[in-house]
Amino acid sequence: MKAPPRLQSLIEEGLIDTVVRQLMSGKEAMVYVVRCGDETRCAKIYKEANNRSFRQAVDYTENRKVKNSRSARAMAKGSKFGRQEQEAAWQSAEVDALYRLAAAGVRVPQPYNFHDGVLLMELVTDAHGDAAPRLNDVSFTPEDARTHHATLVAEVVRMLCAGVVHGDLSEFNILLAHLPGAEGEPGADGPVIIDLPQAVDAAGNNHAQRMLLRDVANLRDFFGQFAPELRTTQYGPEIWSLYQSGLLSNETPLTGRYAPQHVDVDMQAVLREIDDARDEDAARRLRMAAG
Repeated sequence: MKAPPRLQSLIEEGLIDTVVRQLMSGKEAMVYVVRCGDETRCAKIYKEANNRSFRQAVDYTENRKVKNSRSARAMAKGSKFGRQEQEAAWQSAEVDALYRLAAAGVRVPQPYNFHDGVLLMELVTDAHGDAAPRLNDVSFTPEDARTHHATLVAEVVRMLCAGVVHGDLSEFNILLAHLPGAEGEPGADGPVIIDLPQAVDAAGNNHAQRMLLRDVANLRDFFGQFAPELRTTQYGPEIWSLYQSGLLSNETPLTGRYAPQHVDVDMQAVLREIDDARDEDAARRLRMAAG
């Protein structure tokens, strides 16, 4: 097929040879199957901000760092240059997350290059070499549902141990791929996690806990359709509690059960904090009026 304009520069740079077909068009990007020498890969073209239905919510972009101080100031002001820089930071977030998670052994597509707003990465395939389906397009036996759920909970833990929370994990951005087995062993179907531009830093984002709980609840609700006993599990709170306590590792055994710790609240201390904040705000307003 004729190469879209956004892929033409990759052809000119020799990063891809030909465009085979369009694979999908999503809320934030269009994905094409491309040929790179003897390999088939995919190219993800990010849509411009005004053409995306998924907005860069402050929950996701909170505390994202930019190395260039000029860019950071422009982004804070919301200038045209700042919006361009924010868009570039949004796109590179997925690239950074993919490299980080692939290095940590998380099941994500292997990234190869990021050029001119296009991410070149591994094409995740099924046993026949075709593009792997999303989980929402597949039905599972109870046994397979339990297996894949356990695998994905372990992947969430692996991501968290690498300091990353997906932030939008569900059956719509997990592929059921055919994964190679160990040497001499046959491969088997297994999940691969995709779509990471909204990934957040677990330690630096105030919404990370809520996002992780939602990610794990999405997995529970989806696989619970096929294995109803999964609906009563509490892996999300258990994982976050272990993480906050510094007890979470990739080998930490999980039970799926969680009993919240009830701690008595010191109301006098809370009221003192409120009074201090009120006094500080009043003093700040006086300084501003005086200035």
